[in-house]
Amino acid sequence: MNTNAFALRHIGPNEEDQNLMLETIGIDSLDQLIYETIPDDIRLKNGLKLDDPMTEHEYLLHIHELSKKNKAYKTYIGLGYHPTILPAVIQRNILENPGWYTAYTPYQAEIAQGRLEALLNFQTMVIDLTGMEIANASLLDESTAAAEAMSLLFAVRERQQKKDNINKFFVSENILPQTLSLLQTRATPIGIELVVGNEETFAFSSDFFGAILQYPGKDGQISDIKSFIEKANASQIKVAVAADILSLIKLEAPGKFGADVVVGTTQRFGIPMGYGGPHAAFFATKEAYKRDIPGRIIGVTKDANGNRALRMALQTREQHIKRDKATSNICTAQVLLAVMAGMYAVYHGPKGLKFIANKVHNKTATLAKALEQLGYTQINTSYFDTLQIKTKAKKIKAVAKEKKVNLNYLDKETVTISLNETTAIRDINYLISVFAEAANKETIVISSILETNNISEALQRTTSFLTEPVFNTYHSETELMRYIKKLERKDLSLNHSMISLGSCTMKLNAASEMLPLSWFKWGNIHPFAPLKQAKGYLTALKELEDQLTEITGFAATSLQPNSGAQGEFAGLMVIKAYHESRGDNHRNICLIPSSAHGTNPASAVMAGMKVVVTKSTSEGNIDVDDLREKAIAHKDNLACLMVTYPSTHGVYESAIKEITKIIHDNGGQVYMDGANMNAQVGLTNPGNIGADVCHLNLHKTFAIPHGGGGPGVGPICVAKQLVPFLPGNPLVKTGGEKAITAISAAPYGSALACLISYGYIKMLGAKGLTQSTKIAILNANYIKQRLQGSFDTLYSGERGRAAHEMIVDCRPFKANGIEVSDIAKRLMDYGFHAPTVSFPVAGTLMIEPTESESKTEIDRFCDAMISIKREIDNASKENANNVLKNAPHTLDMLTADNWEYPYTRETAAFPLDYVKENKFWPSVRRVDDAYGDRNLICSCVSIEEYAEAL
Repeated sequence: MNTNAFALRHIGPNEEDQNLMLETIGIDSLDQLIYETIPDDIRLKNGLKLDDPMTEHEYLLHIHELSKKNKAYKTYIGLGYHPTILPAVIQRNILENPGWYTAYTPYQAEIAQGRLEALLNFQTMVIDLTGMEIANASLLDESTAAAEAMSLLFAVRERQQKKDNINKFFVSENILPQTLSLLQTRATPIGIELVVGNEETFAFSSDFFGAILQYPGKDGQISDIKSFIEKANASQIKVAVAADILSLIKLEAPGKFGADVVVGTTQRFGIPMGYGGPHAAFFATKEAYKRDIPGRIIGVTKDANGNRALRMALQTREQHIKRDKATSNICTAQVLLAVMAGMYAVYHGPKGLKFIANKVHNKTATLAKALEQLGYTQINTSYFDTLQIKTKAKKIKAVAKEKKVNLNYLDKETVTISLNETTAIRDINYLISVFAEAANKETIVISSILETNNISEALQRTTSFLTEPVFNTYHSETELMRYIKKLERKDLSLNHSMISLGSCTMKLNAASEMLPLSWFKWGNIHPFAPLKQAKGYLTALKELEDQLTEITGFAATSLQPNSGAQGEFAGLMVIKAYHESRGDNHRNICLIPSSAHGTNPASAVMAGMKVVVTKSTSEGNIDVDDLREKAIAHKDNLACLMVTYPSTHGVYESAIKEITKIIHDNGGQVYMDGANMNAQVGLTNPGNIGADVCHLNLHKTFAIPHGGGGPGVGPICVAKQLVPFLPGNPLVKTGGEKAITAISAAPYGSALACLISYGYIKMLGAKGLTQSTKIAILNANYIKQRLQGSFDTLYSGERGRAAHEMIVDCRPFKANGIEVSDIAKRLMDYGFHAPTVSFPVAGTLMIEPTESESKTEIDRFCDAMISIKREIDNASKENANNVLKNAPHTLDMLTADNWEYPYTRETAAFPLDYVKENKFWPSVRRVDDAYGDRNLICSCVSIEEYAEAL
């Protein structure tokens, strides 16, 4: 037993267990299983060309040495990213705690009440600080949120504006440059015309449906958004405001001035810069627009006993239902980061946040006075934390570089300095010395901080915020630690049991992969810092790109998309740019199989394409004849096919090469959804199959934790002809020679999270990665065999094998009055999160065990499913008072004096012996989604207010 090998620790079943599983399946070897599962014509002829695997110890030494190449200079660049102080109690108990970072998106609300409460806190914080009526549970980054705001305002135009095709959107020239780039990316495909200009001279023409302002602006100046919004409202122009969340402690909430949408990032609330991410953006708007809000909303409802419960609200907005009618493809939030930012507000409370904001502002004013005494001109008349200095930028830059200080150089005659919560008096004196040396003057030494207010009186905050008890209770470390633990105990995560979600690949997030995320020299690099200061990052990210390029069989990779949905959009935009470069601007037809992920058609519409759906066969495969017919019919305008492989039904379609050839023969490109890449790595790849671009879910196949619904990373890998069009960034050179505009705010998206996948590949190596794929297929087929006789598998390959996941049919149980949701809820009593419910086929469960689950754990899951099948057999339509319909069973139910059920308490709570050893108690009974949607409450309210709503 080689205890140094990471593969031994990552892969669940040992060799002896693998042999037992193969025996159960009825097959002699793992290689034979792979032969019977994957079509021979798409198998790789040669192994992956990757470095030999490192041990965990070797990797940690390697990543530590690599971190030394990053130079963490004192950074005052601003532009949406700032050094922060992450409270240790949050770092240790959330960021570094698998109870928080290994959880899945809270679709199963009864076993996710802790995360849901933390997200409700986040939403409340955002609502209070922005002055809006409703907020979602976070988006990907500020620039993406701004683009979503523009799309929402376009969707909710007045009826006459839609009739008159009013499509102009005003963008303040003081917007963050990365946001402008992303707005450009998102505007053109859906027919929006951007007009960039000075907000003070904007004419408020009726040709405009909306506008966006930066508050404060990129140069630090706080403009009079109050007057602008008043004039815009009078002209039927809806206004979005991109706001700095820390400044909103001192600035009046945009919602109080009539803003329609307020967006921004919560990075300043204790989240490391991490060379650009991940960070939780916020999105707040009016309740009138609740049906158009992108992303997810957490709402209050009641459970089966009428007690308060939380769940994701308005789920009909999810793309799997709206598909090509969706206005957004956002399906990933940044939950882990939103939880951390919300806890930052809980820990500090309103008084603590005021202290921090005042400290930042006063230190900025103190620096301004000192620089003016040195003879510099500071031109911002109203500011929060950023000074705008008119001077010879080149001279300042030379001295600052020598003294290891990063400033922002807007142009040759303008330097901006953005202070932050980490700035101390000694830092201010050091900054003063930089400017004194550049002016050839003796420096000024300050010993005290001014107490002043350099914000226009009309824009100073007068409204209270964070008055709810949760923000005024947990201010000692002991109390916050206990509060975090109380919430954690309400959530089922991978540290409790396997989460066998099909298409979501909930595998081990190894501790060795996670440790570097807390290290100073990885967390404290600004995404727009000079490249020489980020050599460690650039080395790791370039190698990760090369690794993914090799694994996918393509020519190049972009790490910029910071979610799978953004990867879809990026891939389609690259295809679009390729066609346009050839003069084929008319190619806009996107073929999508009926079984595709719901984000696929939403992404296609966002990219300006028209969706044509192709049929599936009764076996769940693409109907090749129907595909050929539609490809030929649209050959003059065919842009692409979007295909998932193995299919969403968990099958390796043998006709995949024929399918890709049909598309190419008719002038299109093939986009492959990488959701199921865990069934390809080392055995086949998208390039070999004939695809032209794929996105990869690093939070699935490549071990980035799901974090309760984010972070996600969705890079794209492309064939040679698409390389020139990979996405760029306005401030850092990235992408191809003919790069499309930005997909995400930061040049490398969520760079900090990418280190996890880098470590995963470095420690597994080619052999370990390939073995992981094989064992994922073994585990799935073992479950399929064990459940045979109790559950029917809906689809399988030509030789009767599943891929890395399978769909079990629960529709026949309707005869016993049992729905698939009842099985999902009953699994909670057995200590398991349900597999994927009713996707891609209604009334089914899609099961994916992943390679990191042991035979012992898989057997526990199978025993639970078989036991549930016996319970189904004893159920009837006539009697809904049964163990499945009443599931899940809470501790309150089991300890109540009255027991009015026709089965024992033991049957309810401890149906199998193993449950007694490690019981997980759902904290609420089955939640009432419909009630919560009818009575939408999306923030913390008092018990009295909640009672009135009930």
